[in-house]
Amino acid sequence: MDAGWVAPQPAEPSEPSEPHTPRAEGAWARLKQALAPFAGLAALLAKFKSVLFVGSMAVSIAAYAQLWGWRYAAGFVGLILIHELGHVIALRARGIKANALVFIPLLGAFTSWQPTERRPYQEAETALAGPIIGTVGALAFAIYGHSQDSGLLRALAFTGLLINLINLLPLVPLDGGRVADLLYPWVWAVVGVGLVGYLVVHFEPIVLIILLLVGYELYTKLRHRERRAEVEARLRLRLSLTYLALLVVIAVGLHATYVARHVR
Repeated sequence: MDAGWVAPQPAEPSEPSEPHTPRAEGAWARLKQALAPFAGLAALLAKFKSVLFVGSMAVSIAAYAQLWGWRYAAGFVGLILIHELGHVIALRARGIKANALVFIPLLGAFTSWQPTERRPYQEAETALAGPIIGTVGALAFAIYGHSQDSGLLRALAFTGLLINLINLLPLVPLDGGRVADLLYPWVWAVVGVGLVGYLVVHFEPIVLIILLLVGYELYTKLRHRERRAEVEARLRLRLSLTYLALLVVIAVGLHATYVARHVR
């Protein structure tokens, strides 16, 4: 029986009756029935962001678990999540809606946001928010790991700090690449002297490669005067001091959580 087909009822003589068109009602019911699958699809798409987030996180944990085991993999992905949440928090604070947070197995994760008018300072501040919150999360792992005498948590803390340090390199698409050309040149002079000093004490080819890459990238970025012209001097100073302070905190944290591995 078609629920949308209602038999017409005779109107009361004393009251005017509304025109009744059972064929139209039946057509409307059939239309709703035909559109029902599309409504379900729309609801599914609304949940797609959550499904994509949870699914990509699960796949990443499974991928890392093949290398380091489930416990370390879960902690590692958790540290990446904390880093990305820093970007989301900064975006929400500015009233910008973040899109899906997606994990890429063996590569990390990324957060995008709705296209808006991007101002250099806001973009740089959002970029730095990831390493800042990520570093806080890694230090929390370190403190709790120390209180529990947990080698696993200390190892995760070291790895988390290293992740955030790498993200501060002035290379695109890393977070440091979004802030590099807004920092004062003396910041890079300090960083360069630090890297050269490290090479003198502990020569490592990877550090030398990083130094060369950073030097070339900075040469290209520091020529972009138009972005620097849009940012006030006090804001550039704030970014510069924040960047340097973050490097110092990470360096101290790496030293405190480093555990030498003895190879026999």
